[in-house]
Amino acid sequence: MKVDFYVVNKCLQVGSVYIIGVSSSSTFLIGDTDSITASSMFDTPPESVIVGPLVPLPHT
Repeated sequence: MKVDFYVVNKCLQVGSVYIIGVSSSSTFLIGDTDSITASSMFDTPPESVIVGPLVPLPHT
């Protein structure tokens, strides 16, 4: 699957960023890029995977 996404930001200014937490698969980007390629490989059998609660980032 290929997704073409075109954005015109014109005058973009970022003063500050506050992130409370991130997911197990996330991208955070400020600025320009030509392309982003995401891929994933998982070679562990599903029965051996232990999924626990997510831990939030500490507040600073």
